[in-house]
Amino acid sequence: KPHTQGHAIAPREWKPRWEPRARPPSRKKEKIILQQTLQGKLFTMISLRRIPVCSFLLLVTLIMMNLSPAQAADNSNYLAYVGTYSDRGGKGIYAYRFDAKTGKLTDLGLAVATPDPSFLAVSSNGKFLYSVNETSTYQGQPTGSVSSFAIHKDTGKLTLLNTLSSRGPGPAHLVIDRSGKSLLVANYDGGNVAVFPILENGSLGEASAFVQHKGSSVVPDRQKGPHAHNIAMSPDNRFALVADLGLDQIIVYPFDSAKGTLGTPHVVKVHPGSGPRHLAFSPNGKFVYLINEIKCTIVSYSYNAADGELKELQTVSTLPKDFTGASDTAEIEVHPSGRFLYGSNRGHDSIVLFTIDPATGTLTNAGFTSTRGKTPRNFAIDPTGHWLFAENHESDDFVIFKIDEKTGQLTPQGDAMHVPAPVCIKFVAIP
Repeated sequence: KPHTQGHAIAPREWKPRWEPRARPPSRKKEKIILQQTLQGKLFTMISLRRIPVCSFLLLVTLIMMNLSPAQAADNSNYLAYVGTYSDRGGKGIYAYRFDAKTGKLTDLGLAVATPDPSFLAVSSNGKFLYSVNETSTYQGQPTGSVSSFAIHKDTGKLTLLNTLSSRGPGPAHLVIDRSGKSLLVANYDGGNVAVFPILENGSLGEASAFVQHKGSSVVPDRQKGPHAHNIAMSPDNRFALVADLGLDQIIVYPFDSAKGTLGTPHVVKVHPGSGPRHLAFSPNGKFVYLINEIKCTIVSYSYNAADGELKELQTVSTLPKDFTGASDTAEIEVHPSGRFLYGSNRGHDSIVLFTIDPATGTLTNAGFTSTRGKTPRNFAIDPTGHWLFAENHESDDFVIFKIDEKTGQLTPQGDAMHVPAPVCIKFVAIP
């Protein structure tokens, strides 16, 4: 009730607290598409001015969760660790500092001395590195071993945490499951697979699972018994796919990440005498690619995520039609864009490039690039997708190639880097 005693009060004129905003001339253009770059990753915001603040923050969070560790850190600086064989003078794992913007590599020397660290894996947080020790004996027993290391990002040095029996001779590959709780190891000479829990301090616990493969195939000098060569985890972490060279099989194990155990598998038979070596998933998880060491072929499969089933789509050669020399294959990788696939030929000493049909997953040969060395046992694409490192085992060096983002073609950059018997390379993002 207004106070009116003694004098009259004139009514106040109402004024808006803000000036009304002029309406745009056409509401047909209300939907605004704005391209932005968030820490190195392209994304789209639609009608951003109409998204509530809470929804916008949720959008940003979801985008960040979808970024790779390298992208999320907006990082162009990496440590590159190279595993080696001891038979050609390799003393262990070697470290380099790598600038992904320029392709510059700085030699940091020996990171740690350890016998035959032929294959490596790095934890998702970049704190720990794991290595097989591809030997036939450990502590007097007929088995190889597996080691865990702490990473010192300031120097690149590695500190040994512990070493355990790999549960079989000749461990050739290892992979960390997608929960980061388990390390899976393929023992080539032993023909078996073991799972080790990863403890909170990064060290390894005793094996939580062990499976011995049985059987043989048709090439007498290569396939008298099982040879587990590679393990690939499915995108949802529900299956572990094992390529067994000795059996001509892909063995698909259900994987329990909570317990670190392997369930009853189903088997995908490969053409006899092929010699399955390594597997690679497409980034969208719809396709799986197998490189066969003996036959020098790559097989494309469609992948059913519900049950882990593989359906064969296509088989292609990794070699030129007019090549008649001796050769076998080694590594296979799908480019992060999902548009290109690469495989290495030892003997032809090349990287073969295929383009990938995004709808069907089938491959088209797009050419070959010399690795400028002998026996490319391994290669790796850096986390940015701009560079490919080819490790030439028998010429004791590796060569960096620039990847053309439109065609996938490779161009060598600079001189080869000398390192004894390089076998594997892995990257760790650093500040």
